[in-house]
Amino acid sequence: MLLAVVGPGLITSNADNDAGGIATYAQAGAEFRFKMLWLLVLVTICLVVVNEMSARMGVVTGKGLADLIRERFGVRSTTFAMALLLIANAFTTVAEFAGIAAGMELLGVSKYVSVPIAAGVIWLLVVRGSYPVVERVLLAIGIVYLTYVVSGLLVHPNWGEILHASVVPQVDVSKAYFLLAIALIGTTITPWMQFYLQAAIAEKGIPEDQLAYSRADVIVGSVVTDVIAFFIVVATALTLAGHLSPVQIGNMQAGDYARALVPVAGRFAGILFGLGLVGASLLAGSVVPLSTAYAVTEAFGFERGVDRAIGEAPIFFGIFTFLLAVGALAVLVPGVPLVPMILLSQDVNGLILPAILVYMLILVNDRRLMGRFVNNRGANVIAGVTVVGLITLTVLLVTSSLPGSPLGG
Repeated sequence: MLLAVVGPGLITSNADNDAGGIATYAQAGAEFRFKMLWLLVLVTICLVVVNEMSARMGVVTGKGLADLIRERFGVRSTTFAMALLLIANAFTTVAEFAGIAAGMELLGVSKYVSVPIAAGVIWLLVVRGSYPVVERVLLAIGIVYLTYVVSGLLVHPNWGEILHASVVPQVDVSKAYFLLAIALIGTTITPWMQFYLQAAIAEKGIPEDQLAYSRADVIVGSVVTDVIAFFIVVATALTLAGHLSPVQIGNMQAGDYARALVPVAGRFAGILFGLGLVGASLLAGSVVPLSTAYAVTEAFGFERGVDRAIGEAPIFFGIFTFLLAVGALAVLVPGVPLVPMILLSQDVNGLILPAILVYMLILVNDRRLMGRFVNNRGANVIAGVTVVGLITLTVLLVTSSLPGSPLGG
Protein backbone atom coordinates (compact mmCIF):
# COMPACT_ATOMS: atom_id res chain seq x y z
CA MET A 1 0.00 0.00 0.00
CA LEU A 2 2.84 2.37 0.84
CA LEU A 3 4.49 1.72 -2.53
CA ALA A 4 1.19 2.50 -4.27
CA VAL A 5 0.88 5.86 -2.51
CA VAL A 6 4.53 6.95 -2.47
CA GLY A 7 5.67 9.40 -5.12
CA PRO A 8 4.40 12.98 -4.83
CA GLY A 9 6.24 13.72 -1.59
CA LEU A 10 9.58 12.27 -2.70
CA ILE A 11 9.40 13.88 -6.15
CA THR A 12 8.42 17.31 -4.83
CA SER A 13 11.07 17.40 -2.13
CA ASN A 14 13.84 16.07 -4.37
CA ALA A 15 12.98 18.56 -7.11
CA ASP A 16 13.46 21.31 -4.55
CA ASN A 17 17.20 20.51 -4.60
CA ASP A 18 17.49 22.19 -7.99
CA ALA A 19 20.34 24.17 -9.53
CA GLY A 20 19.63 27.22 -7.35
CA GLY A 21 19.33 25.09 -4.22
CA ILE A 22 22.55 23.21 -4.93
CA ALA A 23 24.37 26.53 -5.45
CA THR A 24 22.97 27.88 -2.15
CA TYR A 25 23.98 24.82 -0.12
CA ALA A 26 27.40 24.74 -1.80
CA GLN A 27 27.90 28.41 -0.98
CA ALA A 28 26.95 27.75 2.65
CA GLY A 29 29.67 25.11 2.92
CA ALA A 30 32.30 26.97 0.92
CA GLU A 31 31.85 30.27 2.74
CA PHE A 32 30.90 29.27 6.30
CA ARG A 33 31.98 25.62 6.52
CA PHE A 34 29.66 23.84 9.04
CA LYS A 35 28.17 26.95 10.63
CA MET A 36 24.79 26.54 8.91
CA LEU A 37 24.20 22.85 9.56
CA TRP A 38 22.15 23.60 12.69
CA LEU A 39 19.90 25.87 10.62
CA LEU A 40 19.43 23.12 8.03
CA VAL A 41 18.12 20.84 10.80
CA LEU A 42 15.51 23.46 11.81
CA VAL A 43 14.54 24.05 8.17
CA THR A 44 13.92 20.32 7.78
CA ILE A 45 11.35 20.46 10.59
CA CYS A 46 9.66 23.45 8.91
CA LEU A 47 9.58 21.61 5.59
CA VAL A 48 7.99 18.54 7.17
CA VAL A 49 5.26 20.65 8.82
CA VAL A 50 4.37 22.61 5.68
CA ASN A 51 4.44 19.61 3.33
CA GLU A 52 2.35 17.47 5.69
CA MET A 53 -0.40 20.13 5.73
CA SER A 54 -0.37 20.26 1.95
CA ALA A 55 -0.54 16.49 1.60
CA ARG A 56 -3.39 16.25 4.11
CA MET A 57 -5.44 18.83 2.23
CA GLY A 58 -4.81 17.04 -1.05
CA VAL A 59 -5.96 13.68 0.31
CA VAL A 60 -9.00 14.95 2.23
CA THR A 61 -10.35 17.37 -0.40
CA GLY A 62 -9.15 15.64 -3.57
CA LYS A 63 -8.30 19.10 -4.94
CA GLY A 64 -5.16 21.10 -5.62
CA LEU A 65 -4.16 24.13 -3.57
CA ALA A 66 -4.93 26.68 -6.30
CA ASP A 67 -8.40 25.17 -6.69
CA LEU A 68 -9.10 25.55 -2.96
CA ILE A 69 -7.77 29.11 -2.86
CA ARG A 70 -10.03 30.12 -5.75
CA GLU A 71 -13.10 28.54 -4.13
CA ARG A 72 -12.45 30.08 -0.72
CA PHE A 73 -11.01 33.50 -1.58
CA GLY A 74 -12.29 34.18 -5.11
CA VAL A 75 -10.66 34.53 -8.50
CA ARG A 76 -9.53 38.14 -8.05
CA SER A 77 -7.43 37.42 -4.99
CA THR A 78 -5.62 34.55 -6.74
CA THR A 79 -5.04 36.16 -10.15
CA PHE A 80 -2.16 38.33 -9.02
CA ALA A 81 -0.50 35.45 -7.15
CA MET A 82 -0.81 33.21 -10.23
CA ALA A 83 0.76 35.88 -12.44
CA LEU A 84 3.71 36.23 -10.06
CA LEU A 85 4.04 32.46 -9.81
CA LEU A 86 4.13 32.15 -13.60
CA ILE A 87 6.87 34.78 -13.88
CA ALA A 88 8.94 33.39 -11.01
CA ASN A 89 8.72 29.82 -12.27
CA ALA A 90 9.72 30.92 -15.77
CA PHE A 91 12.96 32.28 -14.34
CA THR A 92 13.36 29.18 -12.16
CA THR A 93 12.98 26.97 -15.24
CA VAL A 94 15.76 28.98 -16.89
CA ALA A 95 17.94 28.18 -13.87
CA GLU A 96 17.23 24.44 -14.27
CA PHE A 97 18.34 24.43 -17.92
CA ALA A 98 21.39 26.44 -16.93
CA GLY A 99 22.17 23.64 -14.48
CA ILE A 100 21.77 21.01 -17.21
CA ALA A 101 24.09 22.98 -19.48
CA ALA A 102 26.74 23.45 -16.77
CA GLY A 103 26.68 19.83 -15.67
CA MET A 104 26.92 18.43 -19.20
CA GLU A 105 29.73 20.83 -20.13
CA LEU A 106 31.75 19.19 -17.34
CA LEU A 107 31.39 15.97 -19.34
CA GLY A 108 32.40 17.68 -22.56
CA VAL A 109 28.93 18.10 -24.05
CA SER A 110 27.99 21.52 -25.46
CA LYS A 111 24.90 23.25 -24.14
CA TYR A 112 23.69 23.59 -27.72
CA VAL A 113 23.37 19.81 -27.74
CA SER A 114 22.38 18.98 -24.16
CA VAL A 115 19.74 21.66 -23.58
CA PRO A 116 17.55 20.98 -26.68
CA ILE A 117 17.75 17.22 -26.07
CA ALA A 118 16.81 17.64 -22.39
CA ALA A 119 13.87 19.92 -23.27
CA GLY A 120 12.64 17.45 -25.89
CA VAL A 121 12.88 14.46 -23.56
CA ILE A 122 11.03 16.29 -20.76
CA TRP A 123 8.31 17.44 -23.16
CA LEU A 124 7.76 13.95 -24.61
CA LEU A 125 7.73 12.38 -21.15
CA VAL A 126 4.97 14.65 -19.84
CA VAL A 127 2.91 15.13 -22.99
CA ARG A 128 3.01 11.55 -24.24
CA GLY A 129 3.27 9.68 -20.95
CA SER A 130 0.62 8.81 -18.36
CA TYR A 131 0.82 10.00 -14.75
CA PRO A 132 2.16 6.65 -13.44
CA VAL A 133 4.88 6.63 -16.11
CA VAL A 134 5.86 10.24 -15.39
CA GLU A 135 5.96 9.55 -11.65
CA ARG A 136 8.17 6.46 -12.04
CA VAL A 137 10.63 8.26 -14.31
CA LEU A 138 10.86 11.25 -11.94
CA LEU A 139 11.42 8.93 -8.97
CA ALA A 140 14.15 7.12 -10.92
CA ILE A 141 15.89 10.42 -11.73
CA GLY A 142 15.88 11.20 -8.01
CA ILE A 143 18.35 8.35 -7.45
CA VAL A 144 21.06 10.58 -8.93
CA TYR A 145 21.08 12.57 -5.67
CA LEU A 146 23.05 9.71 -4.12
CA THR A 147 26.06 11.16 -5.95
CA TYR A 148 26.10 13.99 -3.40
CA VAL A 149 26.18 11.51 -0.54
CA VAL A 150 29.14 9.76 -2.19
CA SER A 151 30.88 13.12 -2.77
CA GLY A 152 30.41 13.97 0.91
CA LEU A 153 31.83 10.62 2.03
CA LEU A 154 34.83 10.90 -0.31
CA VAL A 155 36.14 13.91 1.60
CA HIS A 156 36.37 11.86 4.86
CA PRO A 157 34.46 14.17 7.24
CA ASN A 158 34.99 14.34 11.00
CA TRP A 159 31.57 13.14 12.16
CA GLY A 160 32.06 14.34 15.73
CA GLU A 161 32.64 17.90 14.52
CA ILE A 162 29.71 17.68 12.12
CA LEU A 163 27.33 16.34 14.79
CA HIS A 164 28.33 19.17 17.12
CA ALA A 165 27.69 21.76 14.40
CA SER A 166 24.30 20.19 13.64
CA VAL A 167 22.94 20.58 17.16
CA VAL A 168 24.82 23.60 18.50
CA PRO A 169 24.00 26.90 16.73
CA GLN A 170 27.05 28.68 15.32
CA VAL A 171 26.15 32.16 14.18
CA ASP A 172 28.59 34.34 12.27
CA VAL A 173 27.45 37.89 13.05
CA SER A 174 27.76 39.29 9.55
CA LYS A 175 25.53 40.52 6.77
CA ALA A 176 26.75 37.75 4.45
CA TYR A 177 25.85 35.01 6.96
CA PHE A 178 22.42 36.49 7.65
CA LEU A 179 21.46 36.88 4.01
CA LEU A 180 22.71 33.41 3.09
CA ALA A 181 20.70 31.96 5.99
CA ILE A 182 17.58 33.58 4.55
CA ALA A 183 18.42 32.24 1.10
CA LEU A 184 18.91 28.74 2.53
CA ILE A 185 15.43 28.78 4.04
CA GLY A 186 13.91 30.33 0.92
CA THR A 187 15.41 27.76 -1.42
CA THR A 188 14.20 24.87 0.75
CA ILE A 189 10.52 25.90 1.07
CA THR A 190 9.10 27.38 -2.13
CA PRO A 191 5.56 28.21 -3.33
CA TRP A 192 5.65 25.91 -6.35
CA MET A 193 6.31 22.92 -4.06
CA GLN A 194 2.95 23.25 -2.36
CA PHE A 195 1.04 23.63 -5.62
CA TYR A 196 2.70 20.62 -7.24
CA LEU A 197 2.55 18.38 -4.17
CA GLN A 198 -1.15 18.88 -3.55
CA ALA A 199 -2.05 18.72 -7.25
CA ALA A 200 -0.09 15.48 -7.71
CA ILE A 201 -1.78 13.90 -4.70
CA ALA A 202 -5.19 15.00 -5.99
CA GLU A 203 -4.50 13.62 -9.48
CA LYS A 204 -3.29 10.35 -8.01
CA GLY A 205 -6.59 10.08 -6.16
CA ILE A 206 -5.25 8.94 -2.77
CA PRO A 207 -8.23 8.12 -0.47
CA GLU A 208 -8.56 9.19 3.17
CA ASP A 209 -7.86 5.70 4.52
CA GLN A 210 -4.38 5.93 2.98
CA LEU A 211 -3.57 9.34 4.48
CA ALA A 212 -0.98 7.82 6.82
CA TYR A 213 0.98 6.50 3.82
CA SER A 214 0.81 9.87 2.09
CA ARG A 215 2.11 11.52 5.26
CA ALA A 216 4.97 9.05 5.37
CA ASP A 217 5.76 9.88 1.73
CA VAL A 218 6.06 13.63 2.35
CA ILE A 219 7.88 13.27 5.68
CA VAL A 220 10.46 10.87 4.24
CA GLY A 221 10.78 13.08 1.15
CA SER A 222 11.37 16.18 3.28
CA VAL A 223 14.04 14.44 5.35
CA VAL A 224 15.76 12.88 2.34
CA THR A 225 16.01 16.18 0.45
CA ASP A 226 17.70 17.88 3.38
CA VAL A 227 20.02 14.92 3.96
CA ILE A 228 21.19 15.51 0.38
CA ALA A 229 21.58 19.22 1.17
CA PHE A 230 23.54 18.22 4.29
CA PHE A 231 26.08 16.26 2.24
CA ILE A 232 26.41 19.10 -0.29
CA VAL A 233 27.35 21.42 2.58
CA VAL A 234 29.80 18.85 3.97
CA ALA A 235 31.45 18.19 0.59
CA THR A 236 32.01 21.85 -0.20
CA ALA A 237 32.95 22.79 3.38
CA LEU A 238 35.82 20.30 3.48
CA THR A 239 37.11 20.99 -0.02
CA LEU A 240 36.38 24.62 -0.89
CA ALA A 241 36.25 26.52 2.42
CA GLY A 242 39.38 28.64 2.64
CA HIS A 243 40.29 28.04 -1.01
CA LEU A 244 37.96 30.64 -2.53
CA SER A 245 37.58 34.35 -1.86
CA PRO A 246 34.18 35.81 -0.91
CA VAL A 247 34.08 37.55 -4.29
CA GLN A 248 34.65 34.27 -6.12
CA ILE A 249 31.99 32.52 -4.06
CA GLY A 250 29.46 35.30 -4.63
CA ASN A 251 29.78 34.99 -8.41
CA MET A 252 29.59 31.19 -8.61
CA GLN A 253 26.74 29.05 -9.89
CA ALA A 254 26.12 25.35 -9.22
CA GLY A 255 28.31 24.18 -12.10
CA ASP A 256 31.21 26.32 -10.89
CA TYR A 257 31.25 24.46 -7.57
CA ALA A 258 31.58 21.15 -9.40
CA ARG A 259 34.58 22.54 -11.32
CA ALA A 260 36.13 23.91 -8.14
CA LEU A 261 35.96 20.49 -6.48
CA VAL A 262 38.22 18.87 -9.10
CA PRO A 263 41.63 20.31 -8.07
CA VAL A 264 40.88 19.85 -4.36
CA ALA A 265 38.93 16.57 -4.10
CA GLY A 266 39.80 14.96 -7.44
CA ARG A 267 38.13 14.62 -10.82
CA PHE A 268 35.85 11.79 -9.66
CA ALA A 269 34.25 13.94 -6.95
CA GLY A 270 33.82 16.78 -9.44
CA ILE A 271 32.18 14.47 -11.99
CA LEU A 272 29.84 13.06 -9.33
CA PHE A 273 28.86 16.58 -8.30
CA GLY A 274 28.26 17.49 -11.95
CA LEU A 275 26.16 14.38 -12.61
CA GLY A 276 24.08 15.20 -9.57
CA LEU A 277 23.57 18.69 -10.93
CA VAL A 278 22.33 17.35 -14.28
CA GLY A 279 19.94 14.89 -12.66
CA ALA A 280 18.66 17.48 -10.19
CA SER A 281 18.11 20.03 -12.96
CA LEU A 282 16.31 17.47 -15.13
CA LEU A 283 13.98 16.59 -12.25
CA ALA A 284 13.25 20.20 -11.32
CA GLY A 285 13.05 21.17 -14.99
CA SER A 286 10.15 18.74 -15.27
CA VAL A 287 8.40 19.50 -11.98
CA VAL A 288 8.57 23.33 -11.90
CA PRO A 289 6.77 23.82 -15.26
CA LEU A 290 4.29 21.10 -14.26
CA SER A 291 3.57 22.79 -10.95
CA THR A 292 2.89 26.05 -12.76
CA ALA A 293 0.57 24.40 -15.26
CA TYR A 294 -1.34 22.72 -12.43
CA ALA A 295 -1.61 25.91 -10.36
CA VAL A 296 -2.76 28.24 -13.14
CA THR A 297 -5.30 25.83 -14.64
CA GLU A 298 -6.67 24.98 -11.19
CA ALA A 299 -6.97 28.66 -10.29
CA PHE A 300 -9.14 29.38 -13.33
CA GLY A 301 -10.97 26.07 -13.69
CA PHE A 302 -9.36 24.76 -16.89
CA GLU A 303 -9.01 21.05 -17.65
CA ARG A 304 -5.70 19.67 -16.46
CA GLY A 305 -3.71 16.53 -15.79
CA VAL A 306 -0.86 14.52 -17.27
CA ASP A 307 -3.26 11.69 -18.10
CA ARG A 308 -5.28 13.93 -20.45
CA ALA A 309 -4.65 14.38 -24.16
CA ILE A 310 -3.42 17.73 -25.48
CA GLY A 311 -6.81 18.43 -27.04
CA GLU A 312 -8.54 17.81 -23.70
CA ALA A 313 -6.28 20.14 -21.69
CA PRO A 314 -4.73 22.62 -24.18
CA ILE A 315 -4.14 25.36 -21.58
CA PHE A 316 -2.41 22.94 -19.20
CA PHE A 317 -0.02 21.60 -21.82
CA GLY A 318 0.35 25.04 -23.39
CA ILE A 319 1.67 26.55 -20.15
CA PHE A 320 3.99 23.58 -19.63
CA THR A 321 5.37 23.83 -23.18
CA PHE A 322 5.77 27.61 -22.97
CA LEU A 323 7.86 27.41 -19.79
CA LEU A 324 10.05 24.66 -21.23
CA ALA A 325 10.65 26.70 -24.38
CA VAL A 326 11.46 29.87 -22.44
CA GLY A 327 13.84 28.02 -20.11
CA ALA A 328 15.74 26.27 -22.90
CA LEU A 329 15.94 29.19 -25.31
CA ALA A 330 17.09 31.66 -22.66
CA VAL A 331 20.10 29.48 -21.85
CA LEU A 332 21.01 29.14 -25.53
CA VAL A 333 20.99 32.89 -26.24
CA PRO A 334 24.54 34.29 -25.87
CA GLY A 335 24.94 37.06 -23.32
CA VAL A 336 21.66 36.53 -21.46
CA PRO A 337 22.16 37.64 -17.80
CA LEU A 338 21.13 34.38 -16.10
CA VAL A 339 22.21 35.30 -12.56
CA PRO A 340 19.99 38.44 -12.29
CA MET A 341 17.07 36.42 -13.67
CA ILE A 342 17.53 33.72 -11.05
CA LEU A 343 17.81 36.30 -8.27
CA LEU A 344 14.63 37.98 -9.52
CA SER A 345 12.78 34.66 -9.33
CA GLN A 346 13.84 34.30 -5.68
CA ASP A 347 12.50 37.75 -4.88
CA VAL A 348 9.15 36.99 -6.54
CA ASN A 349 8.94 33.66 -4.73
CA GLY A 350 9.63 35.58 -1.53
CA LEU A 351 6.64 37.80 -2.21
CA ILE A 352 4.35 34.83 -2.88
CA LEU A 353 5.39 32.44 -0.11
CA PRO A 354 3.96 34.28 2.94
CA ALA A 355 0.52 34.61 1.32
CA ILE A 356 0.49 30.96 0.26
CA LEU A 357 1.36 29.80 3.77
CA VAL A 358 -1.35 31.96 5.32
CA TYR A 359 -3.87 30.60 2.80
CA MET A 360 -2.83 27.07 3.71
CA LEU A 361 -3.26 27.65 7.45
CA ILE A 362 -6.73 29.13 6.96
CA LEU A 363 -7.79 26.26 4.70
CA VAL A 364 -6.37 23.47 6.84
CA ASN A 365 -8.24 24.83 9.89
CA ASP A 366 -11.60 25.08 8.06
CA ARG A 367 -13.70 22.30 9.58
CA ARG A 368 -16.26 22.50 6.76
CA LEU A 369 -13.46 21.68 4.34
CA MET A 370 -11.28 19.32 6.37
CA GLY A 371 -13.74 17.77 8.81
CA ARG A 372 -11.93 15.81 11.51
CA PHE A 373 -8.63 16.31 9.71
CA VAL A 374 -8.21 19.97 10.70
CA ASN A 375 -5.02 20.94 12.48
CA ASN A 376 -4.97 20.21 16.19
CA ARG A 377 -3.67 22.78 18.67
CA GLY A 378 -0.15 21.41 18.66
CA ALA A 379 0.02 21.38 14.86
CA ASN A 380 -1.25 24.97 14.74
CA VAL A 381 1.38 26.14 17.22
CA ILE A 382 4.18 24.48 15.25
CA ALA A 383 2.80 25.63 11.90
CA GLY A 384 2.13 29.13 13.22
CA VAL A 385 5.68 29.57 14.49
CA THR A 386 6.96 28.18 11.20
CA VAL A 387 4.84 30.57 9.15
CA VAL A 388 5.76 33.63 11.24
CA GLY A 389 9.43 32.77 11.01
CA LEU A 390 9.26 32.19 7.27
CA ILE A 391 7.31 35.38 6.67
CA THR A 392 9.80 37.42 8.70
CA LEU A 393 12.83 35.98 6.95
CA THR A 394 11.23 36.18 3.50
CA VAL A 395 10.35 39.84 3.99
CA LEU A 396 13.95 40.51 5.03
CA LEU A 397 15.18 38.67 1.92
CA VAL A 398 13.00 40.80 -0.36
CA THR A 399 13.78 44.11 1.35
CA SER A 400 17.51 43.37 1.31
CA SER A 401 17.48 43.77 -2.47
CA LEU A 402 15.91 47.23 -2.33
CA PRO A 403 18.13 50.30 -2.87
CA GLY A 404 19.22 51.90 0.39
CA SER A 405 18.45 48.84 2.50
CA PRO A 406 20.88 48.38 5.46
CA LEU A 407 21.06 44.70 4.45
CA GLY A 408 21.76 45.43 0.81
CA GLY A 409 25.07 45.76 -0.91
